Amino acid sequence: MRRVVLMLTLLGCGDDKDAAVADTGPCAEAPVLTWDNFGAGFITQECQSCHGSGVVNRQGAPEDVHFDSKEEVWARVDRVLARAGGDEPTMPPFGGVVEDDRERLTLWLTCAEPGT
Repeated sequence: MRRVVLMLTLLGCGDDKDAAVADTGPCAEAPVLTWDNFGAGFITQECQSCHGSGVVNRQGAPEDVHFDSKEEVWARVDRVLARAGGDEPTMPPFGGVVEDDRERLTLWLTCAEPGT
């Protein structure tokens, strides 16, 4: 997982002459992940029990942080990646997310066209 995050971070550096790197980096070989084919299911299963707008017992989740739509997830993409992706995730607080799904979350939010 660290290698995936590091490689994706490094891909964000550089200018247009580095565009060829993106064509051969981890995003080039990553599955095409979107809200429809991955994000909605992941967010529903792993996040909405505390971060759904209609949830009464939010288990301490901030009242203003909802993940009912892809727009709400993408609006907080940096925070989602920091808390639910990476090597030392803190969300969900009780764990339970398999590593492959965490890696797919990172790939989706790093490689996909923002908002998809």
